[in-house]
Amino acid sequence: MESSDASVRRATLLIVLSALSFGSISVLTVLVTAAGVPLLTAMVWRYLLGATLLGVVARPRKLRAVPKQRVIQLLVIGGCGQALITYLSLHALEYISVGPLAFLFYTYPAWVALLAAIRRTEKLTPVRVIALTLALAGVAIMVGVPEERLHPMGVMLALGSALLYSVYLPALEHVQEGIPALVATFLLVVGAAIAFVIAALLAGDLFLPVGVAVWSEIFLLALVATVIAFLTLIKGLSVLGPVRTAIVATVEPFFTATLGVLVLGNQLSAATLLGGILIAGAVLLIQWSSTRIAATA
Repeated sequence: MESSDASVRRATLLIVLSALSFGSISVLTVLVTAAGVPLLTAMVWRYLLGATLLGVVARPRKLRAVPKQRVIQLLVIGGCGQALITYLSLHALEYISVGPLAFLFYTYPAWVALLAAIRRTEKLTPVRVIALTLALAGVAIMVGVPEERLHPMGVMLALGSALLYSVYLPALEHVQEGIPALVATFLLVVGAAIAFVIAALLAGDLFLPVGVAVWSEIFLLALVATVIAFLTLIKGLSVLGPVRTAIVATVEPFFTATLGVLVLGNQLSAATLLGGILIAGAVLLIQWSSTRIAATA
């Protein structure tokens, strides 16, 4: 059954809130790691606190109504998918600033279209070819001329996380279908927490940070960039689907880049801004194309 206009508007607002919440991750992570906390340690406490906050309100007894297979799938998606995406994208901050990272990550809607064409679930129309070209042109511009060239490792990590996310988002939509958003979010975050605890133990990076300022930033990562971000994403995704979710969420890279300028004093170069605009244009074209296909189906 089609969603009503009211539910679509509500879902759109939820995705905007999710995008703005996710948009704070890079900046908050830079602040935490700048205080001497390793990335793995920061992510452990982010997801552990997030899981605790969700556990208080999610009423885990509702898990009994969720098939065990779905529980395992959400834990695996959180532990393998979300944790890996998070680590790759935030590890890129060691090589590039938050602005280029945000825009490079947002090439993922173009990869969604390309992967759909390869799998033959959707056609690679001329409009989508143009969109892919725009996205790749945006990446090329952001990589920059020789004197402003971005570190290739940072670019590869950012694009790698975008490719993973292009697979993760449709998978998440499928697995969480029919499960209360709060429960699905709880399982997703618990899965990511387990993965980061194991990784931190293996790396010897699991310890208790010290300092009120650091814990304030970690708490914001847990509450805003995890609980609120994932909960609103799952609720909005169930109504809009992955493609429309992607287009609405394009507010995130511009918010992240602006926050990086305001909080961290990063420079938002003309190349980064132009590349970001081309990438956003590519996503808009993909969404427009998808909407036309849906309307004529």
